[in-house]
Order: sequence, then structure tokens, then C-alpha cells
Amino acid sequence: MAKVGLFFGSFNPVHVGHLIIANYMANYTELDEVWFVVSPQNPFKKKESLGNMYDRLEMVNLAIEETENLKASSIEFSLPQPSYTIDTLTHLAEKYPTHEFVLIMGEDILETFSKWKNHDIILRDYHIYVYPRPGYNGGTMKEHPSITLTQTPMMELSSTFLRQAVKEGSNIKFYTPDKVIEFIEKKGLYS
Repeated sequence: MAKVGLFFGSFNPVHVGHLIIANYMANYTELDEVWFVVSPQNPFKKKESLGNMYDRLEMVNLAIEETENLKASSIEFSLPQPSYTIDTLTHLAEKYPTHEFVLIMGEDILETFSKWKNHDIILRDYHIYVYPRPGYNGGTMKEHPSITLTQTPMMELSSTFLRQAVKEGSNIKFYTPDKVIEFIEKKGLYS
């Protein structure tokens, strides 16, 4: 049975912080693979602030194309929107009965996890691997037996920072892979 970490996000755009987290989870925990689950619409984010979902998926694919245990997933593109994690998990469990799925989330998200739809069922049926985030500690949720705190390197980089940098014409080399930068420039994203 493959143990797969699900790293949900807008990835708008994907950056080295995301890649370091996913790589850590895929290589320094019991996970066999990490899937970047590109969200078409996060229930907590304004829809108009999101880049085109296919562009965001393509940027993830470009960023990880030479990495065997990292994959991009468009699974939520075909599900009702906004996408709720519990529905995606149910769908994935049916589609991949031989996989064990684990959620990957930051301490910042863990602090508000109790607001999620069916969060109690998620905690009952799934494990959650949590990566540290500056200024957060995961709140009381981190004591739950389904939660595993990891030693993932802490990242302060954000997609918001990158979008702003592109808008201002600043150099974003090393913040995201070169192929992603080329894609952003070619499509005129965020400017």
C-alpha cells in the first residue's frame, strides 16, 4: 500500500518553499509520494485573486518534472467547487483503494482546522503531517493523536510575495524554478 501525502494549495505560483516542504515530506517521513493537490477554489480565498487553475497546475508540473516521488494532481478540478478537503479525500479513497492518504498542512492552517467541514471525521480517519510556520504553533490541535509535527525546514516565502514581486518587475530568480519563471513571463502572469 502506497502512503501518499496530500499537499493542498493554490500554488499561485508554486515556489521553493512549497518544493522544500514537499521534498522533505517525501524523503524524510514514511511517505512514498507527495501529491500537490492544486485547488481550483479554496473556500477561504476570494476566487478572483486566483490565477487560472490550469496555469497553476502547469507551473507545479514544470517545478517537479524531474522528481519521481512528487506529483501534481488536478483531482479537485472535476469536483464541485468550492472544494472541501473531506469530499476530495472521499473521492481519492474510492479512486485509489490501495493508497493510504495523509494530509500535509502548516501550523497556521492547523490553528483554524476546527473550522473545516467535517474536521472531526478527517481527524478520525486520516493522519496529518504538520510543517512549522513562523509565528504559529498549531494551537491545541497539535496534541491530537492523528497529528504528527515534522522537522520540515521553516519557510517564510509566500506566493503573495512572488506575485507582488512580478507585478513590480523585481527579480524572482531562485524563489521558484527557472521553468516556472519562464512560464510566468511567457504567459504574462501577475503583471
